[in-house]
Amino acid sequence: MAVLEHLTSQQAIDLENKYGAHNYHPLPVVLSKGEGVYVWDVEGKKYYDFLSAYSAVNQGHCHPKIVGAMVEQAKTLTLTSRAFYNDMLGKYEKYATETFGFDKLLPMNTGAEAVETALKVCRRWAYQKKGIPENQAKVIVCENNFHGRTTTIISFSNDEVARENYGPYTEGFVKIEYDNLTALENALKSNPHVAGFLVEPIQGEAGVYVPSEGYLKEAKALCEKYNVLFIADEVQTGIARTGKMLAVDHEGVKPDILILGKALSGGVYPVSGVLANDDIMEVITPGSHGSTFGGNPVAAAVSTAALEVIKEENLAQNAEELGELFREELNKFIPSCDLVVKVRGKGLLNAIVINDTEDSSTAWDICMALKENGLLAKPTHGNIIRFAPPLVMDREQLMDCVSIIIKTLNEFTK
Repeated sequence: MAVLEHLTSQQAIDLENKYGAHNYHPLPVVLSKGEGVYVWDVEGKKYYDFLSAYSAVNQGHCHPKIVGAMVEQAKTLTLTSRAFYNDMLGKYEKYATETFGFDKLLPMNTGAEAVETALKVCRRWAYQKKGIPENQAKVIVCENNFHGRTTTIISFSNDEVARENYGPYTEGFVKIEYDNLTALENALKSNPHVAGFLVEPIQGEAGVYVPSEGYLKEAKALCEKYNVLFIADEVQTGIARTGKMLAVDHEGVKPDILILGKALSGGVYPVSGVLANDDIMEVITPGSHGSTFGGNPVAAAVSTAALEVIKEENLAQNAEELGELFREELNKFIPSCDLVVKVRGKGLLNAIVINDTEDSSTAWDICMALKENGLLAKPTHGNIIRFAPPLVMDREQLMDCVSIIIKTLNEFTK
């Protein structure tokens, strides 16, 4: 079969099922084109994208400025590895560090890779700067976290589907309840070898859990009190998704280590990064960490353009305004609908909780019906549906999507 041969949806699904590992369970829709807030399947049906590749496509599908930057750079130089300098990386590092207010950027490729990098930086800092004895550093994490699927990361996950049959697991992590400052301080007090606290400002994969107001600010203060690094995983919540450039900005929190990915490239190319100030990042020395593709010229050009688009198009402000409208409209509807318990979120990262058990198929069935009605979303944790459209959406489009969601939910209450 020729690569360019046109496939039907079923043919494409059959090929993946036969030749690909079955590590995902997608909705049965085969997409072949995207532009802005829309995607089209191979038969030409148009949908609103309400997942945005898990917030990687904040700037919209195939944004011309970002794609243009990638194409132009790819014509000139794609990869040298870090064995040599290239003329794009330094300019990108300067722009990114100035954008987020840090001294240094350590460029990587994927979100999980960036989390692993942050953990390595944290541990090195613990041994070289804090004076923790070698191999005794602990990192505090939160229950129901999602930081990726590497062996180390699943070691501190409580998602048994992600963990089962992958042991032995990596040690050195202390798990506490999310949004619980008492639990955090108890963990800090009881172990002098804690090096860092790794936290999502909003737990996205767990169902868009927004912590209590002041939680992040107080958690950062506790970390400062006990000389522990506050590590913010903003792979999903960062880059304007929640109505601010970073989700921690809602509480005026400056992380010691910031982890970014996904929309750092607008979904055009794998780009991630770890940011910190010199007193932390200086523990990374030649040979102590690296990546063949990390910091490549194409990534540098793409990410610079992606960040420029966020600023030029005021996407953080748009996310804040449309997010408030989205929750307001659904909250008008929910009292009349026994099917939905609540809507929650911040900016354009939202979720509805379905009035059913986690092991039910109701949320999946609703997403299948949404697909038929022209909107693509996906359940998380069984009975929760996450809604995260591209941030380039306008008010008219959002209200159209609200109508589709309400119409679909009503179909299930008759």
